[in-house]
Amino acid sequence: MELLAYAAFFLTVAMTYATICLGLNVQWGQTGLFNVGVAAFVGLGAYVSAILTTPEAPGRLGGLGLPIAAGWVGAALAGGVLALLVGALTIRLRSDYLAIATFGVAVALQLVFQNAEPLTGGAFGIGFIPRPFGGLQRQALPFAALNLALTVALVLILYLALERLAQSPWGRALRAVREDETAAESLGKSPLRLRLEAFVLGGMVMALAGAVQAHFIGFIAPANYLPALTFQVWAMLILGGSGNNRGAILGAVVVWAIWAATAALIAHLVPAGEQARASSLQLVAIGVILCAVLLWRPQGLLPERRAVPRHLGRP
Repeated sequence: MELLAYAAFFLTVAMTYATICLGLNVQWGQTGLFNVGVAAFVGLGAYVSAILTTPEAPGRLGGLGLPIAAGWVGAALAGGVLALLVGALTIRLRSDYLAIATFGVAVALQLVFQNAEPLTGGAFGIGFIPRPFGGLQRQALPFAALNLALTVALVLILYLALERLAQSPWGRALRAVREDETAAESLGKSPLRLRLEAFVLGGMVMALAGAVQAHFIGFIAPANYLPALTFQVWAMLILGGSGNNRGAILGAVVVWAIWAATAALIAHLVPAGEQARASSLQLVAIGVILCAVLLWRPQGLLPERRAVPRHLGRP
């Protein structure tokens, strides 16, 4: 029973990361937008949903006690607004400048989470976040299984919706802008508008994932949204296959498995006093495996499917 409960817990967390990867895949895989501020959108979604749904607490603003669904909707809207504001200012920049700008936004928001104590709880974070099926928390397996079913359903809905969008004229226009902006513009498409739309959609999905993750764990703190989170998500997408929604989901599961396995090994093999220092080996393990995959299969485990086979048009 304990093993099944842990497996359900592991897969639930993996599904929240898969949701983040789906959002990043809209921005990078479909449109070529180099966003290294993933942690900003995930953290914003988590904090907005927590503030909307937690009970009132002395000394802290918010605590509106709204339903979880309202928190998730509010998180997605907040992520969209942030993406719209950031995108309106930076979407015209070259990819390297866009990366610097989004990284700066992530660092700034992390400092807000750390220091805006009346709103975010400061370094102590926000606890008592309501959890789906919270009445079953003392029953580990039913609680974990129902949360897993909920997150799998969310990932499936997002996957089907994003696949439909990718095959639509809008999705084809995004890939056209990614491949050749000048050619797409000559055909009457607006690269700036398309990029901004993709940036906003991806930001909304990431923020929703942050809210789902916060409500599953029940506690958030600024340390959860450091730049290492952005590295994790990028590793997931690259390893799985950029431009392929199935690859984004697979990459999330594989990288999270590596992360959890190395954490377990550190807990069992490293003395207690050295475990905090040894935790950096988790990033090292992911980096090594990512380099190996890039050398062996640079397009990822599930490469992007081409609309037109390569052999067509050859003599």
